[in-house]
Amino acid sequence: MSEQTKVALVDDQALFRAGIRMLVSSQPDLAFVGEAADGAEGITMAEERRPDVILMDIRMPVMDGIESTAAILASAERRGERPPRIIVLTTFDLDEAATRAIRAGASGFVLKDAEPEFLLAAIRTVHAGTSVIAASATRELFEHFADAPARAHEPHEFAGLTSREREIFTLAARGLSNAEIARQEFLSEATVKTHISRILGKLGLRDRVQLVVFAFENGLAT
Repeated sequence: MSEQTKVALVDDQALFRAGIRMLVSSQPDLAFVGEAADGAEGITMAEERRPDVILMDIRMPVMDGIESTAAILASAERRGERPPRIIVLTTFDLDEAATRAIRAGASGFVLKDAEPEFLLAAIRTVHAGTSVIAASATRELFEHFADAPARAHEPHEFAGLTSREREIFTLAARGLSNAEIARQEFLSEATVKTHISRILGKLGLRDRVQLVVFAFENGLAT
């Protein structure tokens, strides 16, 4: 059996935490490793439990999920560790706070009333890093709340991409998964994964949702 994905939760509602704990624990490939009731507790819990994926509520007392997300990722970077993937939990499908959380480094967002199967799929998706959670919803979120540039602006880092990498960047920016890109470009998924890793490295991006944000903010998301 492959190693379990370690999942943690930060949310101020005890009943919600209990439900998520039971859901995650019921999955053979997932392990529930910790929980916290606010963002400040979440920082400590993340350092102690070292989860692979954190489900993070946005609106909490003491410290909200946006500040906690930024602090958790910064702490992992200071320690030289692989940062956890953070999925923010929101009540609204068009939530400006979710946009700010993604800018702070979250790997995507999920509605708190999502179907259990969708939440589990989201956890597996961000851990695998092969696609973006609800790619169309993520694009809609940024189109609604973020100020799009008046025209395309090519950052200097973008000049370092090869022509093939630019093609794959464009497809990934549209939210296509590795499998979808592989079919469209007549490549193997392993080759696409290698290209995506190189693109993220050259652009200094953490994951695919940050690639989507980068493309949108620089007018490259056509």
